[in-house]
Amino acid sequence: MINWGIIGLGSMGNVFANAIREVKNSKLVAVASKSNSKLETFSNNFGIKSKNKFKVYEDLLNLQEIDAVYISTLNNTHVDLILDSIRNKKKILCEKPIGLNLEQANLALKGIKNSNIPFYEAIAYRSHPQTKHLLELIYNNVIGEIYKIEASFGFKIKRIKKDSRLFNKDYGGGAILDLGCYPISFFNLFTSKENKISFINAKGTNCSTGVDDDAIIKLKIGEKIDAIGTVSLRKNLKNECKIYGKKGIITLPSPWLPSLKSYIEVEHSKSYYKKFTTSQKSIYATQIESVANSFLNKKISNANIVNIDESIEIMKVLDQWRSSLI
Repeated sequence: MINWGIIGLGSMGNVFANAIREVKNSKLVAVASKSNSKLETFSNNFGIKSKNKFKVYEDLLNLQEIDAVYISTLNNTHVDLILDSIRNKKKILCEKPIGLNLEQANLALKGIKNSNIPFYEAIAYRSHPQTKHLLELIYNNVIGEIYKIEASFGFKIKRIKKDSRLFNKDYGGGAILDLGCYPISFFNLFTSKENKISFINAKGTNCSTGVDDDAIIKLKIGEKIDAIGTVSLRKNLKNECKIYGKKGIITLPSPWLPSLKSYIEVEHSKSYYKKFTTSQKSIYATQIESVANSFLNKKISNANIVNIDESIEIMKVLDQWRSSLI
């Protein structure tokens, strides 16, 4: 059993607390927020003891009762909280992105490697059974040799608020930092030691607050696969992934937030079918269970959760993507 603490009680903190109820290897023990009202509401909703709710994040990290911490604060606070968690010997699941840039991510890498503290970045779709089924199709050569992959994630926000976490540069706003990890982590599923990602070019636009609100990146995986990622805060994109092979096409209509029942489309020249995936748990519960099993040194049936080494690789690409728009 892993006893968890949550730092940051915004929307994702609530999602985590609800999802943890679905799994048997984890228990929510403590919470921390700088908001009194959120602390009270959260504690009442999830049965947190008065002694285990904190306004000071460090006080939660000092609590001996917890084994691991889920960090769901603003993007600009992630690295400092990762380092504080390491000092307090807490296992870590941190919301994406790990930091605001590669320099910050490398600080986290150094601390994690030096301390040998288990760490994962919270990119939940990677632990969902649908992702495992996709890779089985690829490994079984269902569509033949892959030559192109497309991945998109975007939604239209009608009103730009300068103090919103999505549009405030100081908070780590922007489409690339907030959404870019999804297509990049998806492309990483198709890499290997011999076939790594290389940057080709990118373009995009910035909104009135100075952060990117729409961007596209072109990459190469090895020498044979073109990868194109698109993110947006000003357009409703298809939010799908397509893998093109010489024998057919695989489409994931809901790659990032698959429901309890989802499907993958497989097209050949003369056939079309859907491969259904049924999950007994929500996508976030699946992530919690997989991460907790890793923390407990148990065998993980789906080992696609994002560790610190992959977080660094993702951030390298995000840095290249963002810098190309300046």
